[in-house]
Amino acid sequence: MRYRTLGGTGIEVSEYCLGAMMFGAAGNPDHEDCIRIINTALDQGINFVDTADMYSAGESEETVGKAIKARRDDVVLASKVHFPLGEGRNRSGNSRRWITRAVEDSLRRLDTDWIDLYQIHRPDHTTDIEETLWVLSDLVTAGKIRAFGCSAFPAEDIVEAYHVSGQRGYGRFRTNQPPYSMIARGIERSILPTCRRLGMGVLTYSPLAFGFLSGKIRKDQPLDLSARAALAPARFDPALPANAAKYAALEPLIEVADSIGRTLPELAMAFVTSHPAVASVISGPRTMEQLEGLLKAADLTLDDKTLDRIDEIVPPGTDLYTVDGVWQPQSITDPTQRRRSLTGR
Repeated sequence: MRYRTLGGTGIEVSEYCLGAMMFGAAGNPDHEDCIRIINTALDQGINFVDTADMYSAGESEETVGKAIKARRDDVVLASKVHFPLGEGRNRSGNSRRWITRAVEDSLRRLDTDWIDLYQIHRPDHTTDIEETLWVLSDLVTAGKIRAFGCSAFPAEDIVEAYHVSGQRGYGRFRTNQPPYSMIARGIERSILPTCRRLGMGVLTYSPLAFGFLSGKIRKDQPLDLSARAALAPARFDPALPANAAKYAALEPLIEVADSIGRTLPELAMAFVTSHPAVASVISGPRTMEQLEGLLKAADLTLDDKTLDRIDEIVPPGTDLYTVDGVWQPQSITDPTQRRRSLTGR
């Protein structure tokens, strides 16, 4: 396993980060099996684990906490806050009120005194970014978190947060967590260059494009709905026009993998780590078999010839599908931001 420094934090993390989204009711409900997977990953040199309070409504954090309890000092632990958790108002978002409560709940579920990297899961344009940076800075001072970052923030929000932190004397986002894969390369346009310029560490998610690059999806083969495709079959249906570009790239990418004697998932993992802005790539296995398959790519470095071939199939900066709407700014998704009749002005 190779290691890199996470942005300007001084924290050394494994090139592979174990994502815990699938640990719990949303993926693998067998807690003991999940604990075995986590400990196997740690035994193989992974020292970075990423979870979130909303993964299986806290179940993921509880499982991770149990697994790392005896080796906490050797684990770089990351979690996230933003999405609704529980019923009622003021139980989501990026406000001081919610974050102050949410971090205590995460610490309790994780059974730890501190979180190494606490991330804002998504932007919240109803909360002033100054409010968010203020409370996160206070949490660092209190020793509850060591550093903080953001997830799926567009470049303009990253830059705004950077300037506000400097103007107000608050701590700043040290990391960003965006989606990145061979068929979702949109972050190469502005996200990754911005993070590099600002000295931010980048930990990317979905290197297998939500399972599309798992090697189990082929254009002329029936979908296996017992696997990941069952969670969101529309992402994989070859009859849907939105998936045409993905399938057009799939077979050529498999050929590239075959030409270097590797599997498609191995090629996908190595592609993400080849970008100089990426510190660590998050993989979220549901089973031990999936973890073992992903770990096989840990020693793989792609040469320029292979990367050039990938560029020919999927040009740099190109998304072959809408990545869960992550990059749609509020000015587009919220009609009141672009229709005078709805704003009353």
